[in-house]
Amino acid sequence: MKLTVIGSSGSFGGPGNPCSSYLVEHDGHRIVLDFGNGALGELQRHGDIYDLDAVILSHLHADHCVDLCGYYVARKYRPGGGDPLPLLPVWGPAGTRERIAQAYDTDDNDCDSVFAFRNVLEGAPEGVTENSFQIGPFTVSVTRVDHPVEAYAIRLEAGGRTLVYSGDTGPCAALDRIAAGADLLLAEASFQEPRDNGLLGLHLNGREAGESATQAGVGALVLTHIPPWTDAELNLAAARAAYSGPVDLAAPGSVFQI
Repeated sequence: MKLTVIGSSGSFGGPGNPCSSYLVEHDGHRIVLDFGNGALGELQRHGDIYDLDAVILSHLHADHCVDLCGYYVARKYRPGGGDPLPLLPVWGPAGTRERIAQAYDTDDNDCDSVFAFRNVLEGAPEGVTENSFQIGPFTVSVTRVDHPVEAYAIRLEAGGRTLVYSGDTGPCAALDRIAAGADLLLAEASFQEPRDNGLLGLHLNGREAGESATQAGVGALVLTHIPPWTDAELNLAAARAAYSGPVDLAAPGSVFQI
């Protein structure tokens, strides 16, 4: 698997850095994880924007989904495009279809002319907060994590390798479980110690991301979703103190072979 960071800023974009979005490729298949503000412009640096097999949204905060509105325009109104593009599967939490339609100020049916919306818990028994499904060569697993809105960590397995993306979450056992044994954990590290101590159920700091990587026994850790007001180098050092494996910072254009 190949992971390309499209944007890694948290909450709002930084200079030259869109909000959360990640391109994952394997065996000719391409999936985008999250589509935060600014991501569509940067995605154009990394191949044909129409050559995607699916989008998976970890949750519906704007910094993780709002550029899907621009992508709706790009797919629906491309000039000289010939035959209409096939409906693109968009997997997300309950209400994804309505959220995107409202953000673009269109109706749900119009969005359905471009996207095929799927609930990440589709087919799971009522009350269950984890699920698995297939997208091309990718086995996708999701589990609900600790954030004020319905939010999921995402596990992708393909070609015998595993990537886990935390989405937005505070420290929780669900993240440790879904990340178990992963080759790479892409973990948010929004908070900074001691500034954000005592804020629970929202985000990880660098130390907590490192502790989760250690608990899960992952092969490598990449820190992402770091807001412009958080010291990335401080969080990097804290993660390295808590986890003995390789740790990197996500940045637009960074590529990780998994």
